[in-house]
Amino acid sequence: MSFDEPKKNFGLESGNPVASGKNTTFPFLLSPIHVGSHQLRNRVMMGSMHTRLEMMERSIERLALFYGSRASGGAGLIVTGGYAPNLEGLLDENGPALLTQEDADTLRPIPQAVHDAGGKIILQVLHTGRNAKVKQPVGASAIPSPINPKVPRALSTEEVWATIEDFVHCAELAQRAGFDGVEIMGSEGYLLNQFTVIRTNDREDEFGGSLENRLRLPLEIVRRTRERLGQSFLIMYRISAIDLVEGGAPLNEILTLAQAVEQAGADILNTGIGWHESRVPTIGYVVPRAAWRFAVARIRKVVSIPIIASNRINNPAIAEELLSSEDADMVSMARPFLADPDFVNKAATGRADEINTCIACNQACLDYIFSERTASCLVNPKAGNELEYAVLLDRKSVTKKVGIIGAGAAGLACAITAAERGHKVTLFEASSDIGGQLNLARKVPGKQEFDALIKYYRIKLDVLGVQVKLNCSVDANYLFKQQLDHYVIATGVLPRQVEIPGSDKLKVVNYVDLLSGLVTAGQKVIVMGAGGVGFDVAQFLVGEKVELSESYDAKSIAHFQEEWGVDPSENSIGGIKKSLPQIISREVTIVQRKPEKMGRRLGMTTGWAIKSELSRRNVQMLSGCTYERIDEQGLHLTINGTPQLLKADTIVICAGQDSVFDLHLDLKRLGVFSTVIGGAEQAQELDALRAIDQGTRLALSF
Repeated sequence: MSFDEPKKNFGLESGNPVASGKNTTFPFLLSPIHVGSHQLRNRVMMGSMHTRLEMMERSIERLALFYGSRASGGAGLIVTGGYAPNLEGLLDENGPALLTQEDADTLRPIPQAVHDAGGKIILQVLHTGRNAKVKQPVGASAIPSPINPKVPRALSTEEVWATIEDFVHCAELAQRAGFDGVEIMGSEGYLLNQFTVIRTNDREDEFGGSLENRLRLPLEIVRRTRERLGQSFLIMYRISAIDLVEGGAPLNEILTLAQAVEQAGADILNTGIGWHESRVPTIGYVVPRAAWRFAVARIRKVVSIPIIASNRINNPAIAEELLSSEDADMVSMARPFLADPDFVNKAATGRADEINTCIACNQACLDYIFSERTASCLVNPKAGNELEYAVLLDRKSVTKKVGIIGAGAAGLACAITAAERGHKVTLFEASSDIGGQLNLARKVPGKQEFDALIKYYRIKLDVLGVQVKLNCSVDANYLFKQQLDHYVIATGVLPRQVEIPGSDKLKVVNYVDLLSGLVTAGQKVIVMGAGGVGFDVAQFLVGEKVELSESYDAKSIAHFQEEWGVDPSENSIGGIKKSLPQIISREVTIVQRKPEKMGRRLGMTTGWAIKSELSRRNVQMLSGCTYERIDEQGLHLTINGTPQLLKADTIVICAGQDSVFDLHLDLKRLGVFSTVIGGAEQAQELDALRAIDQGTRLALSF
């Protein structure tokens, strides 16, 4: 089958956005675009994400604030989280659904808040199919999902036709609620995607077998939605640009679906990348920026409606490059709008370097969602908590002189928030640079996005006029003489030592000295401790560090594709190779005392990728260890009553941390009150999420 490249014109003045004379730094990103009967003010879409705000008290008020603030921040188009069109399509037993006119009327404040801010918003219609966390999920066939223990019930032919009507009815209700359109969710391995591929569809009726039959469900939904709601209602279809699973769609089927969806009446295509059950990470920090550009560009060549690029686009420079190259017509960013609601406004007003960048850690967004908590953001704790922060921000305060001791995550968050509130802030840091433990995190391969976070803090400190004193070790007497109004102790942590015979050997080092480059590990290494730091150290020892690039980095993307078995060739089935490469560098063994599964405390959405990567590098993991002694040979230990010797050139201690808060006690003896935050207050586990939240909230209380 051949696909001709169509001509496109979506309303750019003279085909050149610079001709509008608006923004010459990001002219394509900030230019308007015609989509169906709508004109969007720019080419930035806030993509759909699950937030669980729907399940909280005052949920509609929270959602209106959440989406309204992103529209005020400049987003041209916003997509809500998924709403099920029927009870069988729920994400889980308490998931959001749009089923009745009463439901629609309840949602009205949400699109109204976005419209009041000059934006447009569409509602995502999502049927989760076999992925639903309900008593009896349904699917195209009775083929179980590897990420859901429940075996789905195959929908009957009559039920499939009824589901089509449910989708259309849901769109009607969205229109009644005031939304500008709907996104029909057809990617990531949800129900519509389950029908389109043989991996999950072994039906023998008119919805199975041939490609025409497998595509019937999504095409009927699009066609009937257009017929029922007219030309003024925006219809977006989210297509899986690459499935990244065995038995997924080959490229010719993806392109056929894209063209057929356009012919059925869709105004615009959004792209999804990979199924949730894929072995390939698609949005975590190990994925290079704009890594999936190639998959979007292939679809753009065969359709005449706009297409949106998604996944790991987190700064305006990358977005501008995608658009100017004509690989996409718009960009979708979901988590970046958690990190900074004012993303677009900052880009448009020459303040792009002040954008608080999403570092793709997933710790407070996806990890929270999958543990049934409300989504927020590590770098921006206000996200998802707009209602609570509105109360704090409304507090009136008198300008104070604030001294913050320690420029790690907690101290930095406290400093910039206090300065934004108008307080005069002095930040004392004993080392030669800001960042604290963040500087160690960014040394770990895959975590180079932490560079962006430190860069953001550095710029904000300068813009806000915070007085930063580096190489400045202070004591209580010095601070007492400063006569400040409030002291914040954010002095962080020190690595904990272990009490084992021989722990004073030269081959025994702590993780700080290793990650900071003070010591170099040998060929055979033992990592003692399997918390987050232990796994970071293992990645540091066996991984390849790739420098963070502000622009598209083809070399790092090619390396990622090879390492994770992504097959970008046009003849691949599902976009994935049959096996992953084995990579051997150092001999590394992680050991822990607890007789439990390794990596239990790693992030739910990133931990599996870390463990997979280490396994392919032959990193060994031993739990239930009793440490006996260390000598010139290595570590002597006992496992299940059996003595063993692990030979090692280097032993890295990752046994936790101890707080550094002596300064707080010294100030107290002088009668000076101070507040302790971050690792200085609690050092159980290195936790930038808690530290930034704590520092931000404290600053708002001054």
